[in-house]
Amino acid sequence: MRHAPLEAGALGRAVDAPAASARRTEIALDSGSPEATERIGARVGALLADGDVVALTGELGAGKTCLARGILRGLGVADVVQSPSFVVERRYAGRLAAHHLDLYRIEGARAIGELGIPDRFAESGVFVVEWADRAAGFLPDQRLEVAIEDLGGTERRVRIAGPRARLAPLAAVAG
Repeated sequence: MRHAPLEAGALGRAVDAPAASARRTEIALDSGSPEATERIGARVGALLADGDVVALTGELGAGKTCLARGILRGLGVADVVQSPSFVVERRYAGRLAAHHLDLYRIEGARAIGELGIPDRFAESGVFVVEWADRAAGFLPDQRLEVAIEDLGGTERRVRIAGPRARLAPLAAVAG
């Protein structure tokens, strides 16, 4: 898989993840506005390759859809990006096929299986999954995990965990 380089610019700060694995890292990026959150997403989207899964978590209103919109922009999606809360999945065309899933209304493992969500990860493209914690047992092991923390007002902290080699370009920009 080839990964696009990130453009230079300060994003936030990089932090080390707990020593669970020398191959994984965590980066914390602070955002002061929805637009800044989208910009973070766009930089993440620029790193993604076919088959990648981005698992988004955070409280209601934390900014998951805002970040997802940025990720899709980073993938070259020009369409208006809408939350798929009521339809579970929206598909977009960019430099790669993009699958935007929202599992907010999905309850339990049985519903996840009945909807065929685990099978979707075999399709080509990139998957951005909001409320990914609802499908934790069904997500591929090799994924980017993104947790958004509401710091009050429009302030957010975006924590991205994943393979060290994949996040190195983002960590270099974050400084």
